[in-house]
Formats: sequence, structure tokens, C-alpha cells
Amino acid sequence: MRVATDDILTRPLGGKPTAGQRLRALRQARVTAPMVLGGLVAGLVLGASILVVAGDPEGGEPSAVAVIALREPVAPEPTTQAPKPEAVKSGPSSASDVETASGVIVVRPTGTAAPTDAVVIQVPSAAAVKLSTAPDPRLVERGRHGNIPRLGDGRLRALDVYARPDAGGSGPRIAILVSGLGIGQAATAGAITHLPPAISLGFAPYGTDLERTVARAREAGHEALLQVPMEPFDYPDSDPGPQTLLTSSRPPENLDRLSWVMSRFSGFVGLVNYMGAKLTSDPGALEPVLREIGARGLGFVDDGTSPRSVAPALAAKAKVPVARAEIVLDALPRPEAIDRELARLESQAQQKGFAFGSASALPMSIDRIARWAAEVEARGIRLVPVSVALRGSGPNPRLTSAKP
Repeated sequence: MRVATDDILTRPLGGKPTAGQRLRALRQARVTAPMVLGGLVAGLVLGASILVVAGDPEGGEPSAVAVIALREPVAPEPTTQAPKPEAVKSGPSSASDVETASGVIVVRPTGTAAPTDAVVIQVPSAAAVKLSTAPDPRLVERGRHGNIPRLGDGRLRALDVYARPDAGGSGPRIAILVSGLGIGQAATAGAITHLPPAISLGFAPYGTDLERTVARAREAGHEALLQVPMEPFDYPDSDPGPQTLLTSSRPPENLDRLSWVMSRFSGFVGLVNYMGAKLTSDPGALEPVLREIGARGLGFVDDGTSPRSVAPALAAKAKVPVARAEIVLDALPRPEAIDRELARLESQAQQKGFAFGSASALPMSIDRIARWAAEVEARGIRLVPVSVALRGSGPNPRLTSAKP
């Protein structure tokens, strides 16, 4: 039998078919074409018949039927196991935590760790203490260098009007003055924001925008004092700055320089020496200055850095309120030394009822005082402003106190 492929396989590659070969291929195509067409028709008829009989609209694609049944929820079995420790919400772990969270300070006798019959509970006031607005027009006059304080009608004093109010209470009291502010921006901002409002702040007269800086401090509740540059023993090697009051100057010249200093900002309750060991040890040079300060309704604070100061001895003669710091907290500027002096200040307050300390505006000093102050009131000691000593409420009742 001969098939068409035989011609293809036996014919030379690229050769043309003969006339006989073309005739045979044409006959074979006439025979197979009707057969192929008939097969296609038969397949279509068979598929249509199956579709009619089965009725499957998906064309025979596989399918499945799922039955959904509703069931009652199963209640969880009761358990008697205690909750795990980590699942229990943690609460205050000590009395100190309770005091901190509630804002209530529990004051116990010194040396007792547990509550006793002598426990005192102090609830802090929710309202912040507000200082009076400065400048008060009743207490201002125009000087050669600008506005300066004056004594108001009825002997109204800036010392009384601009002072931070003392809430009163019992127990030992401590006043602290931090001075040297108004020059370094970081130290000034740190003192205003980190120190308790009851701590008084002293500002040097050389800072820029002092009026606004002091106003911000007073808005935060801090009482303000003004530093006066005074001659030290090693002047001019140690120079406090322009307008320094000198022992060699005549009283009118020193009072003119004092007037310039007092015109730098408003709202201060008194003045404090800046250096000045030599001038504060000279009664002839210091007394006219103290008289001028008292005549303008202000007080004078001796920062305690010079043991030779005669300011307290001249207070009555010069008719000016004077207060002297008993402990200089950062005379040795080291953290452990400052902490030691703070403890000594606290012990002195416990023994005498009142203690007064001073410090400079070193960042270290501000940090150590702030840490100490956060806990001292819990030990039964009240922080009070420096004006408490100046106004005759401290341990020296000899100081005058004129009320507004």
C-alpha cells in the first residue's frame, strides 16, 4: 500500500511532484474530506443531546453542595486559676508612690518610717501664687538713668508690694537665693523652670532684655532681687563690671552708680551684693548706700560670701532691712559638697526654725538644689522667699516691716 507520505519521504528534497503524484493526492483528498466533515457534525449533535438531557448550565464544570447548620454557642468552662502576676495591673508599690500620685504630702517625725500619731498631711494648694504686677506706678519715679523705685504714699514699699506672698504654716522654714542670673540664657531659663517658685532669684544688671526676663521669672512665682556690683579686695584684677561701687569714690558718685543699677528693671524687692568684699567691710562707704536703699522702700541682702561684711551691723543705723545668708551652698562647686551644705542648711532650720542659704547660678548648683527641694517639704520643712527674712518674719525680729 502506498501512502502520501511515501512521496514526501522518497522524493528528493526540493524536488517537484510528478503529474501522477498530484493526481493521487487529489483523489485521496476527495475521499477523506467528507469523512472529516461528517465526524465534526456527529460530535456537535452528540454534545447538544447530552446538554439537553443533563440540563447542566455550567457545561459540565465540577460542583459541590455545602450544608450550613446553626448551632448554639458553647459557654466557656469556669476556671478557678488565679490570674498570672503579669496580667494584674500594677499599682502604687509604696507610700511614697501613693503620695506622688495623689498630690498629698504626708509629713512624719524625723527618723520614723511608719505612720505615727504625729503624722501631718499637707494638701497642696491648687492655685498658683501670683505676684503683683510690676512696675507699680505708685512706686516709680524718673531718675537720671531711667525709672527707679521710690517710697510710696503711706510708706508703701516695693519690698512689700513685689514680695511673694507667704502662705504661712508651722514648722521649720528655709529661704534660698540663687543669684548671677540674667546673663547666661540657659542658666536663667533653668533656674526659672526647674527651681521651686518659693526660691528667690537674683539678677545681674548687665543682661539684655532684663525687663522681660524678670517678668517671666515673676510670672513663674519667683521673687526677684537686683545685684549691685561692689568692689572686691583684689579690684581691678577681679572686676564686677561697669558702674561698680568703690570705696575710693565719694558718696554722690556711688549713689549715681546705684541709680543706674536700679534703673535696669522693675519688680525687685531688694538689692544683693555682687562681689564687694572690700566695700561691704567699709562702714564709711557702705552706710550711704544702705541708707539710699532703705529710703526707696527696698531691702539689702548680704550673700554671705564675705565674713568681714558689716551690713548686718549697720542695718539699724541705716534704717534698712538687712538679711545675711548663713550658708553659701556652692562655695565648693562639687555635687557632693553642695548636697552636704543643703543637708547642713536643713539641719540648721530644724534646730533654729529658720535658715537662709545662697548659691550662684551654676547649672550644677541649680540641679542639686532642684533635686533636694523636690523632697524637703515631705520632711516637714517649708520653702519661703527671701523677703520673709527682710520683712522681719525671719529669726531677726529687729528688722523693720512696713505694711502697704
